[in-house]
Amino acid sequence: MSDLFSQPFEDDRQVPPPQERRVVTVSELTASIRGLLESGFGDLWVEGEISNCRLWNTGHLYFTLKDGGAQIKAVMYRSAVRYLKFKVDDGLRVIARGRLGVYEPKGEYQLVCDHLQPQGLGALQLAFEQLKKKLQAEGLFDASRKRPLPALPAKIGIVTSLDGAALHDIIKVLTRRHPNTHLVIRPARVQGEGAAAEIADAVRAIGRVPGVHVVIVGRGGGSAEDLWPFNQEPVARAIVGCPVPVVAAVGHEVDFTIADFVADVRAPTPSAAAEMVIAAKEEFSARLDRQARRLRAALATGLDRRRTRLHMLTSRRGLAGFPARLAMRGRHTAELTHQLRSSILNTLTRRERELRALRGRLEARDLRRRLAAIRGKLETATGRLQSGIARRHDRAAARMGAAVARLESLSPLAVLGRGYAVCWNEARTAIIRTASTVTPGDRVHVTLHDGELSCLVETADSTKQGVTR
Repeated sequence: MSDLFSQPFEDDRQVPPPQERRVVTVSELTASIRGLLESGFGDLWVEGEISNCRLWNTGHLYFTLKDGGAQIKAVMYRSAVRYLKFKVDDGLRVIARGRLGVYEPKGEYQLVCDHLQPQGLGALQLAFEQLKKKLQAEGLFDASRKRPLPALPAKIGIVTSLDGAALHDIIKVLTRRHPNTHLVIRPARVQGEGAAAEIADAVRAIGRVPGVHVVIVGRGGGSAEDLWPFNQEPVARAIVGCPVPVVAAVGHEVDFTIADFVADVRAPTPSAAAEMVIAAKEEFSARLDRQARRLRAALATGLDRRRTRLHMLTSRRGLAGFPARLAMRGRHTAELTHQLRSSILNTLTRRERELRALRGRLEARDLRRRLAAIRGKLETATGRLQSGIARRHDRAAARMGAAVARLESLSPLAVLGRGYAVCWNEARTAIIRTASTVTPGDRVHVTLHDGELSCLVETADSTKQGVTR
């Protein structure tokens, strides 16, 4: 038996080595969670109430699905939103189909939806009720804005498919009832993706065609999905904006669409629309005949009634001799009319004479005529002035020639030209006239007709000619 001391101490026991720690980043952990969620759940159908619904400018729809105990964030991308048939609002209970996903930047899990259907009502019926309520609130269904159809339209517009039976039924009825009717057909697809946009464009285009008096929009019968383009807002807006009355003929008599509510007239079938738009030629002619007979009868009755009243009035004592008095009044009126006409003619004649006199006086003072006279006087004065200037110029030239001749005859240069000379002192400040004003050794300057001499005085004798060198 082993005792206490035969047992090993605690420090001598075998301790397993510690395991190596595995550290992951937040991104790696979130990615692992995302993989587990996406692979573990697959496609889900989730029922709940929508709240915090927001449609972003990117086209994505963000909302929250909740019930009494929990909530989950959800997103529906633009590629799926475009297929929704109804408007998603807060408080709407829906069944969403999607898959779980993780929004890694925030570490949140969410439901990525690819389909929504309202709980209770179908998607198409809900969209129909939503649009109907919206347009009715705007007053587009009011009878006050509906326009009556023209009695006999000369040009009728038709918006439908070229391949449908509705077009053939409409043409057949219109041709039978009034062969001369002018038809304008604007084809458009009436079912399928993009049909609503084509119908709206066709209604707007045919409304701009000159001379179109009424437009028929419709198609034959079909399922709710087939008739759905006529339940969309673009088609309703186009019908309301059409400048001429619009007849909606969509499906059969039991089918009602938004186009029927906004149109000016609803027809149960395309054939009925053609019958409503234009009456048969015989019916129209018969109606015109009835109206003509009623008009003739009313005129005859009114004429007899007035003739009887006139006879009763002329037979009264107070009106005896009234035709004679009326004739006298007519004669007096004719005389007054003649006098008035004569007075007016006399006044007009007098005014015309005064006008001619005033016109003559005005023409006499016409500035253009006065300017012409002044211009003539100015030209005459200009001629006289130029002649006077020429004469004075000639006289001045003659006087100047005489003065020049006299000046030439008196000029010292002319004297020098005859052989005389002028003697100056050395400073050229004075002319030497006598020999006594100089002494031998003085220098003088002698100006000749052509040139000048510088001379030295050797002798100066006032009694005889001095010698210079």
